[in-house]
Amino acid sequence: MELELRHLRVLCAIADAGSVGRAAAQLGYSQPAVSTQLRRIERHLGEPLFERGTSGVRPTRYGAEVVAQARDVLARADAIGHRPAAERPHRSLRVAATNSPMLSGTVSRVRTRLPELSLAVTSVYASSRIVELLEEGAEDIAVAADYPGMELRHSSAVRHRGIVTEPTFVALPSRHRLRQCAQVQLADLAEDAWFVTPDDGAGWPGVFYDACATAGFTPVTVHEFLGDQTQLQSMIADGLGVSLVQPTLRPIPHVVVKPLVGSPLWCRYVLAWRPEAVTEDVVETVFRAATAAYRDLVAQAPHLRTWASRTWSAAGA
Repeated sequence: MELELRHLRVLCAIADAGSVGRAAAQLGYSQPAVSTQLRRIERHLGEPLFERGTSGVRPTRYGAEVVAQARDVLARADAIGHRPAAERPHRSLRVAATNSPMLSGTVSRVRTRLPELSLAVTSVYASSRIVELLEEGAEDIAVAADYPGMELRHSSAVRHRGIVTEPTFVALPSRHRLRQCAQVQLADLAEDAWFVTPDDGAGWPGVFYDACATAGFTPVTVHEFLGDQTQLQSMIADGLGVSLVQPTLRPIPHVVVKPLVGSPLWCRYVLAWRPEAVTEDVVETVFRAATAAYRDLVAQAPHLRTWASRTWSAAGA
């Protein structure tokens, strides 16, 4: 006789079941038929493959070798004609982002929705520098900022899309004289010391000084500051000054965040990208992730929600 795949399946079934009768039941054969088949295979190979006992059968040392070889042959036979599933191509995405609290939520969502995408995130303060990095091909997509009437400037190699336009609020020490006010007049802060972040190449801090001039004053003391928000808030809590902040900022103890009367300052966050480097589906995924991340921030900012319920709709945010 010649060994066929069906013979090998019989051997494996007997070894797995530990009984000729149970193997026959699993294979859908009668026990005598399987017993006859096993005897023929053993005669062909010239040695017993199983030891018989009262509780069933178990492979001999030689039988264990034969069963192992049979399993390997059956696995290879089952694989014939089956191509491995095509792996998704690994893609990388270089992301630059200005100082925005939505970054963390955006990145985590993109990683969940596009697990095959490898993200490399770089923090870049100046939006003008972000544009340069995109146009140089050093970054693929970015979250940048601009201001009303001062739309982000770039060449035709870059495109952008607004994520959200938000008002600018002010952070005060909790013992500040205006702490009880629902909204604060910018002019009422004329004598305060200010923490102001450096030039972002997109219009800041020019828009701040223009708003102060419109309110009738020039800030008397300006501390240029570029660091993390916790450090900034700690200095505000200590009474060292006040600062314009994003309305989604979560204040630490001894800091209060207030809207400005008339909302004299606004900031827009934009998604900018290089079309030659990023597909439209990726752009849409990042955009949706950013807007969802911003909605989460709004939900965690009661001062913004209170103000928005009166004066601002976050539609599209």
